[in-house]
Amino acid sequence: MTVDLKRRIANGWRRLQFALLPPHCLLCGQAGSDERDLCAACAVDLVRNRVCCPRCALPLQTPAPLCGECLHHTPSFATAMAPFVYARPLDQLVMRLKFGRSLAAGRVLSELWLDALGSMPPMPPQALIPVPLHADRLRERGYNQALELARPLARRFAIPLRDDVLARTRTTPAQSNLDAIERRKNLRGAFSVVEGATLPAHVAVVDDVMTTGATLHECTRTLLRAGVARVDVWALARAPKPRQH
Repeated sequence: MTVDLKRRIANGWRRLQFALLPPHCLLCGQAGSDERDLCAACAVDLVRNRVCCPRCALPLQTPAPLCGECLHHTPSFATAMAPFVYARPLDQLVMRLKFGRSLAAGRVLSELWLDALGSMPPMPPQALIPVPLHADRLRERGYNQALELARPLARRFAIPLRDDVLARTRTTPAQSNLDAIERRKNLRGAFSVVEGATLPAHVAVVDDVMTTGATLHECTRTLLRAGVARVDVWALARAPKPRQH
């Protein structure tokens, strides 16, 4: 069965589902639009990451060749792509996916991501690798949100999805209350490449949100040490730099 045929079958099944159960907005409860569980008004409120650092995707006030952080510390990854800014109301959908067991929110987020990308990104990777969860966290959550978001990307662009090569070897305290330096220390040695795994020369690591980039930096370093030549980062959203008080 060809990719195009699979897509037509999936779209037909989706239209049937919405004919039986019309979409409703997961954010405000109003009727959904474009056969999606998101209304047009809430969709307009999503913040696109149009002006950002071309290296790490950090949202910027004005265009610049690189952000200040990348000028001082070159990232381990080659480039980062994040089509949305992590802000309201997108953050509500992400939280529902990660902590509310809402795969419906994951479907909406995946569709938004695919719409934002449109066509195949330049220099496509040879594999997509979702950021893994530790086994304990996976049992608690029931699924890996990064993997759920990566699946539609892999299907759309016919890129192999490799969730069998990178493992999280230890649990780590929550990152939310740590600064950038503490986050990197917290994650040091937290990932490993599965023994015997074969890796292509160019891969992209996929995650839902890139905050300081500590998780994605550590994943990248792990893959580079295993012999990968180039690692890109694909994230749905990039958190803006916290304001200095």
